[in-house]
Amino acid sequence: MRTFASSFVAIAIATTSFATPAFAQTEAAADEGLGEIVVTAQRREENLQDVPLSVDVVSGDKLAAINSGGGDIRAFAGRVPSLNIESSFGRTFPRFYIRGLGNTDFDLNASQPVSLVYDDVVLENPILKGFPVFDVARVEVLRGPQGTLFGRNTPAGIVKFESVRPDAEGANYAKGSFGRFNSLSLESGIGGQLSEQVSARVSAMYQRRSDWVDNISTPANNDLEGYKDFAIRGQIQFEPTETTSLRVKGQYRDFDGTARVFHANMFVPGSNDLRGLASATADFDRGEVQTDGLNFQRMKLYEVASTFEWDLGPATLTSVTSWWSGKYTSRGDIDGGTPAGPGFIPFSANSQDDVPDLDQLTQEVRLASNNDEGLTWQAGVFYFHEDLAIASYNYDTPTGTVPSVTALQQQTSEAWGVFGSLTYPFSDQFSITAGARYNNDKRRLDVGRGGFFGAIGNGLARVKDDNLTWDLSATYEASDDINLYARVAKGYRAPSIQGRALFVFTTVQDAISTADSETILSFEGGVKANLGGRSRFNLSVFKYDLNNAQLTAVGGASNAAKLINADNVAGYGFEAEFETRPVDNLVLTAGLSYNRAKIDDPNAFITGCGGGCTVTDPVRAGSPGIYSIDGNQLPQAPKWSANWTAGYGVPMGNGELYAFTDWAYRSKVNFFLYTSEEFNDDHMLEGGLRVGYRTDALDIAAFVRNITNDVSAVGGIDFNNLTGFVNEPRIWGLELGYKF
Repeated sequence: MRTFASSFVAIAIATTSFATPAFAQTEAAADEGLGEIVVTAQRREENLQDVPLSVDVVSGDKLAAINSGGGDIRAFAGRVPSLNIESSFGRTFPRFYIRGLGNTDFDLNASQPVSLVYDDVVLENPILKGFPVFDVARVEVLRGPQGTLFGRNTPAGIVKFESVRPDAEGANYAKGSFGRFNSLSLESGIGGQLSEQVSARVSAMYQRRSDWVDNISTPANNDLEGYKDFAIRGQIQFEPTETTSLRVKGQYRDFDGTARVFHANMFVPGSNDLRGLASATADFDRGEVQTDGLNFQRMKLYEVASTFEWDLGPATLTSVTSWWSGKYTSRGDIDGGTPAGPGFIPFSANSQDDVPDLDQLTQEVRLASNNDEGLTWQAGVFYFHEDLAIASYNYDTPTGTVPSVTALQQQTSEAWGVFGSLTYPFSDQFSITAGARYNNDKRRLDVGRGGFFGAIGNGLARVKDDNLTWDLSATYEASDDINLYARVAKGYRAPSIQGRALFVFTTVQDAISTADSETILSFEGGVKANLGGRSRFNLSVFKYDLNNAQLTAVGGASNAAKLINADNVAGYGFEAEFETRPVDNLVLTAGLSYNRAKIDDPNAFITGCGGGCTVTDPVRAGSPGIYSIDGNQLPQAPKWSANWTAGYGVPMGNGELYAFTDWAYRSKVNFFLYTSEEFNDDHMLEGGLRVGYRTDALDIAAFVRNITNDVSAVGGIDFNNLTGFVNEPRIWGLELGYKF
């Protein structure tokens, strides 16, 4: 243990010039150096430097840059250390990974160990997690288990969004941009006091992009990757007395576009090089595809929520109630090609996944002390209920309307928890925080199948578990500018059920697969330092053991998505953060993280690919096509990631001429639990630039995203051929914004 700690401290010190960004909630005046960053990572407003957690914040210039050109939530990938986000569905089904922990499962009831929390409401189903990011005050990324205050399925961490509140002052704005591929983005937020007791806010977003991927199998020039995405949020806040307030919120999203475009035989056999449509030696072009299947994607989501607060004097009572509902359909050409190619495609694979009905109800009530000194505490109860219907179809012909395989799933989930946390300062410099949560989860899944593979069978499965999660942290103020902290935490993910059974070639597929609950024990220590008022540096070093890890064996020769439990995943690494304002008009940030997330289970075996790839893992004795995954890095988990930004402004007239650039790098990632020569990507480097002129009210800027037009594979499909999909293209345009 001494060797582990000393080695990582040495690495971190040697690389502090690459540490990561954390922008202030409100930009500091030039003569004040860096402003304070306010977070609610512990359900209270606190200075980031005082919180004994590894937390990063995205707001201000960085948030504006990420959202330029109609970027969706995937654009946050790599913009903070240890965070990755990807999707095989495009804008509507993101998958999150923190410190290497995530879930590559593509099913519409997939459980993820990274929780998404929007205005204190947990979003459980994957289609909810892609809700657009607009009119938000900040985005917080909490790394490591958060099993006390947030609870449900948070062993890896949380991505937390805070909308601008109705009573916010000086927050009215409207902006619009137009760019490449006829990309149009419009966004506005307007609110304020209607009377002494009532305030309201309405915010909306509309994004559109024309089809820009050319399917050479059709006579049209551009056929795919276009979309229209509209979302609106309305809030009204009542304050009938000085001690009570009620905020009611409604949200709606309407998405209509194409599903993710897959490229058949995208990888050159025996390597991860990308090939073009003509031959293995032709250059890859993300704007061309040869496909023959139907492609569409539609979604509608609704939320009604309320937050009630009652100041009782010594403590404040808070109640958060939310109901989400939605419908979703997505169809795509999964083989990514035609009988004519590109390359050899054994059979046509066209599928559709629908959510005919989703209903999620959450209720949380908590009581928190109001004092700033002495013992502070909070406690509460949480309830979650979900009804989810899933319909999956497979078609024998690319444009068929009568499926050859059907699977209808009905899932009911229920969970509740009781939690509490307290902080006690033993002195002005030293305090301890301790918390615990009791979790109780149960889920039922009914599956019915028809068509050619109806013989796989119908099924019913129930899973349930209860668990106690907890955390203990200590903070020591070494000086006015340096805080040290240490934290140990236990996290938990509820048991899961998977009802997808597809074509079966080499193994027997059960009608339903289940995975037992997983637990994580995490150790973390760090330093948070303010350096002379113009710089700050944060460093966290961590180690965790994920026991009974829930993994999903996706695809392979058996073409199944099956849940398994691995004995252990051993993880360790660090995150470093640095921000400086060396002169009044220049802000520099940088970041570096290292994550080792190693599967440790000599009895963990899965089916290898069925698409002609070259598996590099050991074969199980006497079982051709079955491979050991012991010792492998988890999929979509880069060992190294780095990010950096620079913002510079020159006073001009009543405002300033400014430039802001942001960059993100990640090292090699594998796409599946097994390793192969093909299904991985060596690295990805994406950058953005924003140049403009702004005053207190006006902001006009030119922007470009993925400025170098980096082409990197971000995922694959392995049961048919060497199919894959890539990152977003270069987007440029102009944006005009107005604050009032």
